[in-house]
Amino acid sequence: MSETVGRDAAPYTGLVVVELSDDPAGEQTGKHLAELGADVIKVEPPEGSRSRRTGPFAGDVAGDDTSLMFWTYNAGKRSVVLDGTASGRAALQALIARADVLLTTLRPSELTAAGLDFRQLLDAHPRLIVLSVTPFGLEGPWADYRTSDLVGLAAGGPLMSCGYDDHSIPPIRPGGNQGYQVAASFAHCGLLLALIERQQTGAGQLVDVSMHCSLAVSGELANPYWFYPRVLVQRQTSRHAQPDMTQPALFRCADDRWIYFALILAEQKPWEALVEWMDSAGLAVDLTDTEYSNLTHRQQNFHHVQDLIEVFFLLMDSATAYHEGQRRGLPIGPVQAPEDLFDDPHLAARKFFAPLPGDEGATVLVPTTPFRFSSFPVPPPRPAPRLGEDTAEILGGLSEELARGIPG
Repeated sequence: MSETVGRDAAPYTGLVVVELSDDPAGEQTGKHLAELGADVIKVEPPEGSRSRRTGPFAGDVAGDDTSLMFWTYNAGKRSVVLDGTASGRAALQALIARADVLLTTLRPSELTAAGLDFRQLLDAHPRLIVLSVTPFGLEGPWADYRTSDLVGLAAGGPLMSCGYDDHSIPPIRPGGNQGYQVAASFAHCGLLLALIERQQTGAGQLVDVSMHCSLAVSGELANPYWFYPRVLVQRQTSRHAQPDMTQPALFRCADDRWIYFALILAEQKPWEALVEWMDSAGLAVDLTDTEYSNLTHRQQNFHHVQDLIEVFFLLMDSATAYHEGQRRGLPIGPVQAPEDLFDDPHLAARKFFAPLPGDEGATVLVPTTPFRFSSFPVPPPRPAPRLGEDTAEILGGLSEELARGIPG
């Protein structure tokens, strides 16, 4: 990585990453780096990465280059196809020799099968940072176990806090590959620490990131409630899991859309703001009575309060409820579907979605990185690579190393 990158460059400009990743945790980590300027070279087998065969597919046509899953997690990378032959392994070693970072999701048994030994690599390339992102880490009795997003959330603990008030229904997996996303976030942080260390000492290292460990410290309130008062939290519909059931927080509006309103009865100021708002619409009924200034009285009459709030929100549209509630300092927000986000005025103002040229002259809107910096621009989005589209260019650049042989 160049030490003389200009201030107007993206933060990872000059960082070369070789990615050996076949699950969303590693692929998302690589995407984080590519979005911020790194040259992420995704090494794929001749049949392509597993995510290329995972739907949904553009136009409902399955193919190497039509997976929306692959597009999502591999935007901005380059693709090189290498097989398991001696020449393919030599090319991989030559790639690693030029890299700043080797990003891999291979479990210990898979590393052995691929002929990769991290200690040998670090001895041969002292500045190399090996970023390993695996289901259970590189050590321990579960090191070779397989995972999925659901397995990770279940084994790590967060799944037990997700679900509905009706506890006869099993826990519910949250969407969005949250388990993989959490692991990718921890991996990114671990890499940053290793890069800072290398900047100070010149030495690389192995960063061993476990998805299981990442999720075990991401249980929100479940961990502190168990570690200190020794109580278990209970799943609650669209609310934080707590030891005791709390009041519902979803309210239907006149436009048949829902808002989330976290009414906290114990806080006097939000309570007064709510009552004033309801009173301005003539719907406060008896909530203006002096008895309701007392928290105990509010709690004892909670169901009555809840009924009045439900009627109140049913008489206004969700946009009015959101903006007027926020204007009054209340914690309230709309429940938006993913497709609603394209029309979100706040995301539009931040230019979160950007146009990306597609096939046959088409243009599609894609999400950009959530980071915004005052000192340098964020690179525009780039598409995911077609299978092996950069193989000739990348291998051509390695001709000298391949000719003389690279230790590994």
